Amino acid sequence: MARPDRLIAVFDSGLGGISVLRELIRQMPCEQFLYFGDSANAPYGSRPTAEVRALTMARIGELMPRGLKAVVVACNTATSAAIDELRLQYPDIVIVGIEPALKLAAERCSGGRIIVMATEVTLREKKFAHLMSQYGASRDILPLPCPELVRFVEKGLLDGPELEDHLRTILAPALRADVGAIVLGCTHFPFLKPVLRRIVGPEVRFFDGSEGTSAQTRRLLSERGALRSEGELSVTLENSLGTAEILDLSARLLDYDY
Repeated sequence: MARPDRLIAVFDSGLGGISVLRELIRQMPCEQFLYFGDSANAPYGSRPTAEVRALTMARIGELMPRGLKAVVVACNTATSAAIDELRLQYPDIVIVGIEPALKLAAERCSGGRIIVMATEVTLREKKFAHLMSQYGASRDILPLPCPELVRFVEKGLLDGPELEDHLRTILAPALRADVGAIVLGCTHFPFLKPVLRRIVGPEVRFFDGSEGTSAQTRRLLSERGALRSEGELSVTLENSLGTAEILDLSARLLDYDY
């Protein structure tokens, strides 16, 4: 049962969901958050869908006894693979997923190519296919699989020549057309915006799903009378690797200015 004094769990395949956690904190500054990153099994984006679903269900199942009122699946890949099953299994808990912000980009960016940077699983799942069916006929939309980028963030490599060379290589074909927007379809990718801006220039707009996901979480908790309107913010960062290094990196990303 969703009660105001219970936790909001934020789950990701690794560290990327911290970008969503930041927005959740901004919109709900009185809540108690439990962040869990499954970096021991990252990246999810190149795994078979059934394996992603099993990992997601198992990890979130382990969090349930902690006293949760909501689970935010802050991973596009895990959302695509497991969100329906999670909602069926936990009907009394607010379950919110995330998806590439293609709708937002198509509505707010009037011209130019829209590049969707995401994992392979996200781009092949039905949620993304549905978005493409809605907007692909009228706009120049290029899905761009970026399987290696998650590893850079998981290692804390958010800048430097190796990352910039890699990004320039994978983006080169996409940038041959006039680009109006880039959809960051993996929650790891917002941490790379400073480097991306250097490559694509200041005129290209960036979109990700964290704002909409956070607003939806807030709305659903409010509808159930489970939103905390007062009290001190609490954030607990956990990771399946459990090392001091990964927890230090998690804290650094939470404060990272991008």
